[in-house]
Amino acid sequence: MKYNELTQFPKRRPSRRVGRGISAGQGKTAGRGTKGQGARKSGGVRSGFEGGQMPLYMRLPKLRGFKSHRSTPETVKIGQLELVKKSVIDNQALYEAAIVSSPYISVKLIAGGELKSKKDVKLQKASVGAISALEKAGGSFTSQSQPLRPQRTSDKIK
Repeated sequence: MKYNELTQFPKRRPSRRVGRGISAGQGKTAGRGTKGQGARKSGGVRSGFEGGQMPLYMRLPKLRGFKSHRSTPETVKIGQLELVKKSVIDNQALYEAAIVSSPYISVKLIAGGELKSKKDVKLQKASVGAISALEKAGGSFTSQSQPLRPQRTSDKIK
């Protein structure tokens, strides 16, 4: 540590002793004005109080619930996998078969319909019934993370 690197903290003003006579500077009413609710020992109003007028937080309209920004996964049924020609099915293969709206979203496989051919599925989620139907047809399920959307070249800093 060097002398020129030392920092001096600002001095804290001592608390004022109010109501100790007029010569002390904060005597008589002790900075509380004259009479009224705020001048009393236990006086004062709660936060948000507007003197009897309807407070702002009560005047504004309220909305029910809240808006979740978490995206829900798109669901794909076992029977829809027959539309995909590939043996290994992932997000890209489902997008090319026009089953999901984007290859960069979360997809959940659920039971529904029949699977006749062997399929190896690599998606984000699957129900227990869907996994058992896949294994019954000779296929398998592997959980993988959601594919990331590639960045555009215009978004990168030059």
